Amino acid sequence: MALSELRARWEQYQPHLEKFATTFITRCKTDNITISAGHLAYVTLLSLVPFIMVFFTILSAFPAFATVRSKLEQFIFSNFVPTASDVVHEYMSDFVGNASQMGAVGILSLLLVAILLISNVDKTLNRIWRTQSERPIIYTFAIYWMVITLGPLLMGASVVMTSYLVGLAEFAEEYTPGLGTFLLELVPSFTALAAFIILYMLVPNRRVPVLHALGGAVLATMLFELSKKGFAFYVTSFPSYQVIYGALAALPLLFLWIYLSWIVVLLGAEFTCSLEEAFPAEQDDKSDNDESDIPEG
Repeated sequence: MALSELRARWEQYQPHLEKFATTFITRCKTDNITISAGHLAYVTLLSLVPFIMVFFTILSAFPAFATVRSKLEQFIFSNFVPTASDVVHEYMSDFVGNASQMGAVGILSLLLVAILLISNVDKTLNRIWRTQSERPIIYTFAIYWMVITLGPLLMGASVVMTSYLVGLAEFAEEYTPGLGTFLLELVPSFTALAAFIILYMLVPNRRVPVLHALGGAVLATMLFELSKKGFAFYVTSFPSYQVIYGALAALPLLFLWIYLSWIVVLLGAEFTCSLEEAFPAEQDDKSDNDESDIPEG
């Protein structure tokens, strides 16, 4: 009986799975995600210092997060930059320190460059989702400003919660050795998962089902963790970049890692869109309900 039920379910979902696989591969080829990832990587590298400066400037404006900056920097560079994090962190701190000495016009220009990064991410994801309508300029600017202002606060709150979890993990380590370390290792993964879900649900100019966004976020998180380990293995096992670039080796490494990260983000977005096309359950239910509302005769 169980075997027959499994076979019936497989026959039910097989056309959807085949359509999903075909749609996913076709969308990745049509959208040229490698080219889009290269464009976003270039814009990210250009906007990284302005974005970080604006990020920590807003965060430092709130006394409650005055002591969070160092912890936040350590958390980001140790968990999301797989190798050479100390060198990149040192360079970024110097760049941000130099940029913070600029005048009002210079800071405004940096803010515009940071908005440029958000705008490019917005346009790329909406192009993947095939959205036809564009948001009003005021609404778009409000969203960008909300990302710049609320983003640091959410990250600061997450670091505070992480510090609280560290305390709980140290307490649990006394009674269950190894459990605290295991839970702490999952914190970056859950942080990335939450970020991907928010990205896939809020950025597209259309309604994205939660389950579809969750599916794309799970794939992106898994690929992100695998790419971190693979990238770290490559850099440590084949250190030819140091011979070629010398003291500037951190720059191409950072660009390559940003490029791989954007490929992961775009793959998760394509996965989410493919789920919407292959499993349009909500759309079908809605259309059925609309048809049932039409009176007969």
